[in-house]
This record gives sequence, C-alpha cells and structure tokens, in this order.
Amino acid sequence: MIKRPRAVAQELLGLAGVKINGKKPWDIQVHDSRFFVRVFRSGSLGLGESYMDGWWDCSRLDEFFYRVLRYRLDEKVKMNWPLLWRAALAKVFNNEAESRAFVIGERHYDKGNDLFEAMLGKTMAYSCGYWLKARNLDQAQQAKFDLICRKLGLKPGMTILDIGSGWGTFMKYAAQKYKVKTVGITVSKEQAELGKKLCRGLPIQIKLTDWRGLEGKFDRVVSVGMFEHVGHKNYRAFFQKVSRCLKDDGLFLLHTIANHKSKGVTDPWTAKYIFPTGHLPSIKLLGAAIEKFFVVEDWHNFGSDYDKTLVAWHQNFERSWPKLEKKYGQRFYRMWRYYLLSCAGLFRARRAQLWQIVLSKHGLLGGWRPVR
Repeated sequence: MIKRPRAVAQELLGLAGVKINGKKPWDIQVHDSRFFVRVFRSGSLGLGESYMDGWWDCSRLDEFFYRVLRYRLDEKVKMNWPLLWRAALAKVFNNEAESRAFVIGERHYDKGNDLFEAMLGKTMAYSCGYWLKARNLDQAQQAKFDLICRKLGLKPGMTILDIGSGWGTFMKYAAQKYKVKTVGITVSKEQAELGKKLCRGLPIQIKLTDWRGLEGKFDRVVSVGMFEHVGHKNYRAFFQKVSRCLKDDGLFLLHTIANHKSKGVTDPWTAKYIFPTGHLPSIKLLGAAIEKFFVVEDWHNFGSDYDKTLVAWHQNFERSWPKLEKKYGQRFYRMWRYYLLSCAGLFRARRAQLWQIVLSKHGLLGGWRPVR
C-alpha cells in the first residue's frame, strides 16, 4: 500500500519528535493540505515558499528546524529533480563570477539600511558575535571585534585591509581603539554610503569594489562574513589575491560560516530568497585552496555562538517590525523570520560551523600563541 504524503510526513517528523497540528511549540500547524505534496515535490524550496504563503505555521521555528536538522530528516528525503538539476548547473557554471559580483549587494545588503539598523543593534555587525563572556548582542559583537584585533596583533600605525567591510564598524573599532589605518571594500551601495558616514573623521577608506580589483600591500588583512559569497570555483584565486595584498610578515584572519561536508550546491530556498550567490566552504575545500599560499596558524570554531546571535537578531527584528511593516509587507516578514530562525536551528543542530582562521605567508618565527 502506497502511503499518502501526509502519512509519510508525519512518520518522518515523528523521528524528530515533531507532530502535525500538535500542541508543542515546535509542532507545525498545517493550514493547507497541498503543503505535503509541495514539500515532497520541491524539497526545502517548497517548505520555505509554503511558509511564506501562509500554508503552515510554527510558534518556535528555530526549535522545529533544530529537531529536523539534528535528526537529519533532510537526508532521509530523496533528492528531487529540481535539486539535481541545480547541482549539475553548479558544477558547470561559476555562479560567483566577476560579472555577478554586485548581485549579492543589490539583492540582499541593499534591501534597506533601516532593516539592518533595526536588526543588528549598535555595532551594525552582520556576522556571528563572540559570546564567551557577553551578556547581550552588543557586548558579543564588541567582543568579536576585539578578538579579531588581538588575534591579528594590531599595533598603532598598521595598515589594515577589510575585505567585505559591511558598514565599516569593525574598521571604526580598530581605528579608534588600536590606532590603525584601514581600507575596506564592499559590493553594497547602501553599506558604503552609511559606512562612510559612520566612519567620518577616522583614517578609514571604504571602496565600492569586488575583491578581484584589490591592489596595494597591507600589514594585516581581515575578511568577516564575506567569504561565503566567493564561491568554491574562486577559492584559489581569492587566496592568491589576499597573498599578493599581504606583506611577507603579515597575518590574514578569515571569519566564515562553514559546512563540515563538502557540498557543491547551496540550499535552493536560501539561494532564491536570501543569498543569490555563494557557497559554504569545508575543511577539504579550504585546505586545497590555502595550501599553496598560506600557513595555518590557528583554526577556531565557535559555531554554537551563531545560534545566540541569530536569536538576538530575530528578537530585534520582531521588536522593530511595527516600524518596518508598511515598507516591507507581510510576505517579507514571513520570509525574513523563516530565514533567521531556520538558520538558528541549523547552528543549534551543529550542521553549520563558524570558523576564524589565522594565516601567515611563511609561518611565524617562534610560532603563534592562541588567543581566545
């Protein structure tokens, strides 16, 4: 006897302790019976789009995704043809080619500075905070800024290159506290415009350009939350460019979300609605790209901190929504809520990691002492 889609769905969800129309916060409430067929046909894309369309709800999306991903239900559903086709295209085409460098800026980071100011807090840091001793989001982001500065051993007068500088707030922190000179690049017009205002009066330059156009030599190079958009076909070219921009005795710190498995394709819902370009690196892919250009001095994983960061962003977003609702609309609200909380569940389940990697060109004489 062939089971109906609803029965199959309940059987799978039951493995993770999730019920359809159950009473627990992580149970899903299905409002449209077409939901089940849509998910089995389109996978994660169907799951996300049906939520955006109001076909189902869940009061604790983060807990729902934590359970689904921790019990690897996504691996128990057979890969569908649309996903297979997407994977095949990813092998052939370079989705992060130079001709598409500004796509991520236009479609994600340029959505509106008002959205990100409301969500990110005082630091305007759109990357994982460091929660070792922090009690709130702003403290966690300040701690992350200082952690990077200490790992790089910043000293007054040094020149710093920030690849993917966002709104410039890390550069602002480093310039004010460590008295360094910084150059930052971004592919977002909105980020560059606001960043220049936030950094006014400091020895900081913000340029609207792609990493492939970088020139000059710097004492230190840092890239925080940008490498995810480089694309695996461009990894070696990226590290080669950084090597050329870094002085022989310099250090490069890479802060990136990562996958513990090497995958060639990005989640289709995320690619369509949130990040249209990009790819999460793995140890294997990074190692192959790094080995010709750098020596690894330190590899620090604090991925569980991203769960706390995303939950804090979501709380800020919900609190600010009454001011944003008229501009962005209800469908955007559901999309953005789904994005933040599904990612929180992803990191809570430890299915994604956050790495800070310190690299030198020739290996530091005497070695590098870990900073935490």
